[in-house]
Amino acid sequence: MKSVLVTERPDSFAGGWHGVQVVSAHEYLTSPRWAAERRLRVYNLCRTYGYQRTGWYVSLLAAARGHRPMPSVETIEDVRISPVVRIASESFEDLIHRTLAPLQSERFDLSVYFGRNLARRYDRLCQALFDQVPAPLLRASFVRDDGEWRLSAVRIIAMSEVPDSHQEFLARRAREYLTAPRTRRRARRYRYDLALLVGEGDEEAPSDPRALKSFARAAEQLGLDPTFVDRSDYPRIAEFDALFIRETTRVDHHTYRFARRAEAEGLVVIDDPRSIVQCANKVYQAELFARAGLDAPRTRVVDRTTDPASLVDALGLPIVLKVPDSAFSRGVSRVDSLAALAESLAQMLRDSDLVVAQEWVPSAWDWRIGVLGREPLFACKYHMAPGHWQVANAARKGSRRFGRVETLDLASAPDKAVEAATRAGRLIGDGFYGVDLKELDGRFLLMEVNDNPNVDAGCEDAVLGQELYLAVMRYFRTHLDRGPEHSR
Repeated sequence: MKSVLVTERPDSFAGGWHGVQVVSAHEYLTSPRWAAERRLRVYNLCRTYGYQRTGWYVSLLAAARGHRPMPSVETIEDVRISPVVRIASESFEDLIHRTLAPLQSERFDLSVYFGRNLARRYDRLCQALFDQVPAPLLRASFVRDDGEWRLSAVRIIAMSEVPDSHQEFLARRAREYLTAPRTRRRARRYRYDLALLVGEGDEEAPSDPRALKSFARAAEQLGLDPTFVDRSDYPRIAEFDALFIRETTRVDHHTYRFARRAEAEGLVVIDDPRSIVQCANKVYQAELFARAGLDAPRTRVVDRTTDPASLVDALGLPIVLKVPDSAFSRGVSRVDSLAALAESLAQMLRDSDLVVAQEWVPSAWDWRIGVLGREPLFACKYHMAPGHWQVANAARKGSRRFGRVETLDLASAPDKAVEAATRAGRLIGDGFYGVDLKELDGRFLLMEVNDNPNVDAGCEDAVLGQELYLAVMRYFRTHLDRGPEHSR
């Protein structure tokens, strides 16, 4: 993929940027040549990135043309209005302390040029900042409070703010970054690059190694070049056309940051950040299902003012309590008495201002309907773990025990279950979801919609086989071919 630098003053790069094509902002914005260009990385080095200013429009039109702008409009807006400083500071607090500890001053400004500074001792800190705020030129400000350094501001800077003494280093660093190999393509037959994010040691990974190989094989069959990446590959994510997250997702986690960055860069993403947020929060889903009129267990959202006795009156006993971001049976408890209810509520409300309480619906299994692109894909029965009331026994120490998985042809699954699950999945979005329901006296009660649904070899694929993996990859291929930002 070709790279260009876009700036209002191309002449200011003369002599020091040999081998890097420089284009004027006026030409990039107005020339049909650049509007028609494909597979182009655009490094936006304009003088200002303010709303509806030249730099802002360069990044905006780059995205509309299917180019890869840095910074993206989303990055520009994140720096301007979102708590990016707090998020970044929390993400690498220890690194900040270690790096800046030798300094004697009370304030420090760090210039970051394509992820580096003149002083190599700041390389790791610069890379961390660049990963969080992908922009060619950054300036980060730090202050010392009570002996501890903290990040106080990050902003995208213009070329005019780079000191003359830094120009030679910037030119050298830009050449290194722009000419470095981005991806290793194994063959010319692949039209798109697909990143599959996996996590080493992820005990609850949504796909086992055999399933991951099947996904990769399906990708290759459909013209996608699969590359397995991990959290260390965050800086590279813009090099790909699509991202498939096969690691357990959370909002306060690098998986969400990957999804957010990938979406901002114009990639096709499963799971997209909106789905991660919505599926991670049981309070949101309880409200969503109620407003949509979906059949679900009786549910109450509880805070510290709630009288436990009123919950017993409303829901009976036992009661199931869920912290909003509970997942895979963790953060979920069943209480059988008023005293146990009061104790569990008090404990959960220490960490969350809201808790979800649901009536107890006993069952030997949960229905799991896989929904992809707003249509049902597979149907399973997740049987309860031996001797336990959930599909996974999270109370055990060490390895966890799971119930068996029974996979059915969609035509053999109850129509009401498939219809309810498909409707619930569509409420969340257009991605890949696992919808859980319980069957009670002919009713199918919606429990939750999960992003990042499990696909393990011999389980969810037991009926469809390789066709399940091909269906997921067709989703990516179809969206890549359809979207103007991915046209070739």
